[in-house]
Amino acid sequence: MSGSVFLIGGGWDAPEVYQPFLRRAAARGGGVPRVGCVIVDEGDGAAQFERYAGVLGKAGPCAPVPLLVPVGGRFEPEGVLDGVDGLLVCGGLTPAYQEAFVECLDRLPQLLAERGVPYAGFSAGAAVAARRAVVGGWLTDGVPVCPEDTAEDLEEVAVRAGLGLVPFAVDVHAAQWGTLGRLVAVVRRGDVPYGVAVDENTVVEVDGEGCRVAGVGRVHVVRPGGEGGVVVRAYGAGEVFGLS
Repeated sequence: MSGSVFLIGGGWDAPEVYQPFLRRAAARGGGVPRVGCVIVDEGDGAAQFERYAGVLGKAGPCAPVPLLVPVGGRFEPEGVLDGVDGLLVCGGLTPAYQEAFVECLDRLPQLLAERGVPYAGFSAGAAVAARRAVVGGWLTDGVPVCPEDTAEDLEEVAVRAGLGLVPFAVDVHAAQWGTLGRLVAVVRRGDVPYGVAVDENTVVEVDGEGCRVAGVGRVHVVRPGGEGGVVVRAYGAGEVFGLS
């Protein structure tokens, strides 16, 4: 794991979930932090940026910077990170975000660590922070494991290479979209070592050896259990769980 990582499960009703990230970015910059907002632009990137800038402004003083990547394009981190104190990877179609980072999966975490830049992921941005990223799908071997409208334009559940900022897989909108079942399925069949499903308006702060939960929802940690099963434990605001 590299640096400080903040995983937000989606939602727009709790700007305070950005505050731990903004505090870390401000500490790095020594003033009002410049926050780079990576958005895969599906044609409404400027409007999406304004939405994120608005919620960040409600969370605290900051200067958001739009970093728009066209669909099918690639994110190039070197020059971008020179001018920001924190990197927020936003939401949208998760497979498109994974593709945007596919050529810098090793370089970006290294650069974040070297420069002390904290990473926050919102929805898709949280999912791709994992070493093995759950990018969508609603079927495993043709059997439904979550609602079809959460599938991100995929049929079978897909796990692809991610940024490796955290050792566990991440799914999002857990309570609101019913995606916990998808994460249970990938942990059960051994596609990922373990997983964390985050509710909306909830954040997991990952730093050092532990993870702290904040916000109004819960975080559901899914680990392998005996005889091919899994064990799920839910954590609320102020609670912590280990990385191992």
